[in-house]
Amino acid sequence: MANAQSSDKPGRDVTINLRASGKQRTLIDRAAEALGKNRSDFMLEASCREAESVLLDRRYFSLDADGFARFMAMLDAPPSANPKLRRLLAEKAPWEK
Repeated sequence: MANAQSSDKPGRDVTINLRASGKQRTLIDRAAEALGKNRSDFMLEASCREAESVLLDRRYFSLDADGFARFMAMLDAPPSANPKLRRLLAEKAPWEK
């Protein structure tokens, strides 16, 4: 999934309209100014970040029969060798030292 780009504006060919209260606009403007952004860039970045978060946090998903079989095969397959992970897991946690 692509991350929102604040300074890259090519391809912005769709308008999104929404209504807000004056209080909401003031809050958004203050936050955008604090980050050195304009309102549109701030709102687009914040909206895309939240949209990505929502989509990445889905706990339920559905697959067709072929996709489910491939998914189960990946889960059932033994893990590949990972020496760095093995070394990390063998170390004591900092609070245990």
